[in-house]
Amino acid sequence: MTTVAYDDHGAAAPGRGGRTPPVAIVGMAVLLPGAPDLPTYWRNVVSGVDAISEVPARRWDAEFYAPGSGRGPAGQGADRVYCRRGGFVDDLAEVEVTRFGIMPASVPGTEPDQLIALHVAAAAVADAGGERRLPDRGRVGVVLGRGGYLTPGLVRLDQRVRTAHQLVRTLGELLPALGADQLERVREAFTERLGPDRPEAAIGLVPNLAASRVANRLDLGGPAYTVDAACASSLVAVDQAVGELASGRCDMMLAGGVHHCHDITLWSVFAQLRALSPSERIRPFHRAADGILIGEGTGVVVLKRLADARRDGDRVYAVIRGTGVAGDGRAAGLVNPDPGGQTRAVRQAWRAAGLDPREPGSLGLLEAHGTATPAGDAAELATVAEVFGAPAGDGTDRAVIGSVKSMIGHTMPAAGVAGLVKAALAVHHGLLPPTLHCDDPHPALAETRFRTIGTAEPWESAPTTRVRRAAVNAFGFGGINAHVVLEQAPPAATWAPAAPSPRPSEGAGAAVGIRPGDRAPRVRVVEPERVVALVGGTAEELGARLAADDAVLREATPGEGPGAAGRVRLGVVGPTAKRLALARRVVAKGCSWRGRGDVWFTPAPLLSEHAAVGPGRVAFVFPGLEAEFAPRVDGVAEYFGLSPATAGSAGGRARVGDVGRHGVGVFAVSRLLDGALRRMGVVPDAVAGHSVGEWTAMVSAGLYSGAAVDEFLGSFDPDALRVPGLAFGALGASAERVLAALAETAGGRVVLSHDNAPSQSMVCGPLADVEAFVRRLRAEGVIGQVLPFQSGFHTPMLAPYLGPIRAAAERFELYPPSVPIWSGTTAAPYPPGEADVRELFIRHLLEPVRFRLLTEALYEAGFRAFVQVGPGQLAALIGDTLQGAEHLAVAADSPHRDGVAQLRRVATALWVEGARVDPSLPRPSAGPSTAPAPTAAPVPVTSTSAATITAGPKPVPLDLGGALISLDERRLAGLRRALASALDDVGAGSAPADVPAFRAEDASTLDAMAERFPVAAEFGALLRETAGAAAELIAVAGRGGGPPAPRPPAPVTPPSAPSQRPPTLSPPPPPAPAEPSRKTWRTVLRVSTDTMPYLRD
Repeated sequence: MTTVAYDDHGAAAPGRGGRTPPVAIVGMAVLLPGAPDLPTYWRNVVSGVDAISEVPARRWDAEFYAPGSGRGPAGQGADRVYCRRGGFVDDLAEVEVTRFGIMPASVPGTEPDQLIALHVAAAAVADAGGERRLPDRGRVGVVLGRGGYLTPGLVRLDQRVRTAHQLVRTLGELLPALGADQLERVREAFTERLGPDRPEAAIGLVPNLAASRVANRLDLGGPAYTVDAACASSLVAVDQAVGELASGRCDMMLAGGVHHCHDITLWSVFAQLRALSPSERIRPFHRAADGILIGEGTGVVVLKRLADARRDGDRVYAVIRGTGVAGDGRAAGLVNPDPGGQTRAVRQAWRAAGLDPREPGSLGLLEAHGTATPAGDAAELATVAEVFGAPAGDGTDRAVIGSVKSMIGHTMPAAGVAGLVKAALAVHHGLLPPTLHCDDPHPALAETRFRTIGTAEPWESAPTTRVRRAAVNAFGFGGINAHVVLEQAPPAATWAPAAPSPRPSEGAGAAVGIRPGDRAPRVRVVEPERVVALVGGTAEELGARLAADDAVLREATPGEGPGAAGRVRLGVVGPTAKRLALARRVVAKGCSWRGRGDVWFTPAPLLSEHAAVGPGRVAFVFPGLEAEFAPRVDGVAEYFGLSPATAGSAGGRARVGDVGRHGVGVFAVSRLLDGALRRMGVVPDAVAGHSVGEWTAMVSAGLYSGAAVDEFLGSFDPDALRVPGLAFGALGASAERVLAALAETAGGRVVLSHDNAPSQSMVCGPLADVEAFVRRLRAEGVIGQVLPFQSGFHTPMLAPYLGPIRAAAERFELYPPSVPIWSGTTAAPYPPGEADVRELFIRHLLEPVRFRLLTEALYEAGFRAFVQVGPGQLAALIGDTLQGAEHLAVAADSPHRDGVAQLRRVATALWVEGARVDPSLPRPSAGPSTAPAPTAAPVPVTSTSAATITAGPKPVPLDLGGALISLDERRLAGLRRALASALDDVGAGSAPADVPAFRAEDASTLDAMAERFPVAAEFGALLRETAGAAAELIAVAGRGGGPPAPRPPAPVTPPSAPSQRPPTLSPPPPPAPAEPSRKTWRTVLRVSTDTMPYLRD
């Protein structure tokens, strides 16, 4: 057998032993507590943002929270937890599923972590350069760490299948008088609260599909599977991915971890083990650390052999030099951390890297497992001391040790990748991140070469190594340990987007713009434009900052994050000496400056909460028919991972090239820019359009399906419509002056078609009449010209030619819009009724465009920022109309520069006005976009009458909850009457008072089982839910169908002695009997672990 070794740059180096090739991290993405994307995560890590919060209401019920219950012996009280703080992503968990060819209707039946994993994996691919930098997709694999926990989808399935039947069986045994029909009504009422039952969605609950779905939707043909190594899962996945690259089977691997389980059963297990923090603070390596806080999240890294990454010109965050995985063997216990197994894993990784961990300066940052349990921290510090040695005598060789768990909690299988991404970014940026809550370190830390820091510090590489190097630990339950060594990438040119690529094929990968293709060619690398973005309390304070040298300003980072609410803001794109000099003069004057010389400044941001009349709103305005234009947007599609702009039907799409046409070309470019703006985080509060640009606005808001409009435009191009003998005339005069002149014109054959701005109007009529009218106004000093359009749009002369448009308008399905659509005909929002929408759609083609009035009405409604989404001069028209009023009008397309550069200026302009957008326009992580997908098919408005449209298609929010079910009040009313009637037949309505539901001596046996076997926590929760629902129905029936009385929360009494038993699973005792004689029923609740094998230990 021949052994091939590699040099430090990933090239073959025979004779150096069996070292695996260095592996480059070329892309990363995350969704973690407080961080929907990679840039936010890094800002939070560097700034020390504590993303821990109380458990959201939908995750588990407050009645399980029993503060103080953790003071008893471990294993006591399976149905109580003493901690309710952790890391959650509920507000961030939304995915634009239609982008991946997934219908929104299937989302409720799909495990949320599968969709989040897909979303984050696609974001990582985009961060790695997108489709152009993918090698042969058949040689790209996916390995994800994922635990076998009771995740939200399985919880709902268990409630539907097991709990519902357990409920009706228990009721039937308690109340034999209830017939099958009545019990079925109870079951239906219960399952109704779980949402519709779609059998076809069951495949979405198969656990290993977290990786398989990624491979399927991104069309990746390499190995795709999940691994479960508890808390070490994601680093084990990375180890597996490195092995695939080393073997040569794959050329790129996606690796990471996913964990989105906050089910009460998981919390119960950790509460019974007394691993949760009683103080509800997670303090890794603190002297008084007392336990973990549970977090959640997903992270994915894109890996290539370093040699391939250098050849392809990839940006490299960091280089993985070695990985190690080892077990504890026969240690003290399955859940007790063992320094022996940890030490073996760490040393294995350093041997694979060919490095000595004890050498001075060998390591600058150790991202530790750092769970903050007393046993875990002590064991890890013992491992660290053993592997890396004791501190130097003078204390100078102290690296930094930290744990991101102090900020986001313990994300279980995703913990390793959360730490790996943090370490890679630290290596890449040369910054050592802080760890929170470690002001009084563990005494054992002094015996190691490491120290903790509370604020970020610059990272200078050690003189002996000349390279920044980090390592990451992940140690899992059951004695599985993983370690990764990574270091600064070797010097290379700065990474930049590749040249535009051909349109993706329409095959399986087309849903996300990923296509098969040859290896990306080598490209010349250039650095994108810099943006100086400064925030100050006053113009004077900002002026003082500008007194620094130009070189210092160019390297400055914003004093606050992109969403900061600084009252005075400055943005300079491409900060040359000339532009910085202009910026200093502008700030010194203290007056708003919007865009000239690529400088933006305002002392009072229009979109900030500090604005004088409250925060302004943002409107997208879409152009209609335009003269020929040069749509420089291919770079936009590449940069944001979007499909290039196309025109025509799905069957005959043509790429919009260097010159666009008036009609479909404008629509295609506008929709591409709309998607890009939303990927940037720029989301409108309303949309509007000029002329037929209103159609694009409707698609942007989701009122019409983009696919339906595409199909229509494939057979009808508004640019091609010709009304014989007609012409338009453009005039540099107000609509009032034009109308006055038209009133003096005999015959009335020429009409006003456009009221664009105070100094621009348009007329339409027979060619000879329009020419005569334009000549007349020219003679009066009015600028005017006859235009080469013959469509007759926005005049009654179009009426005979409306057949295809009217048919399409009646055929289009209407969907609830995501934001209001303002009409250029009425200068008001579109009405809510479906019939009114269809009528106005036609009416606006027969009446003048009132864009000036629309602009004024939007301003009166509080809109202060107007983004022209497409080519043309709408921003100039808005500026003309609002002259003298504080506003921002900026175009997302410019004929003078490429599309990405222009969008960078849009982002800077909006940031200066207080919008939450990054002015430097970093390559997006494909985060949640609020743009409706062109092929989306949300639930339509089905009524043919005046149906009301109230909400719109957005990225689909994912339900991560697993709370108990409460029956719908409307269904309860009928059930109460039915149950009361059945009980009256048996005992005149008194039977419920005689039913003890579960006898205490029976329930105590179940409680004892829960005490002995912590893994039976789920079973205990199941019984609680069943017994509680049954008790409520019985009590309601006993009251004769009246409304249930409010139940005060049960008092929580901390156990006074270790022998105190937890509350039984029985409902409250029945009320005192009204009659001396009563009939007593006894029920037997039959359960078996044979039908619940996953509960066995």
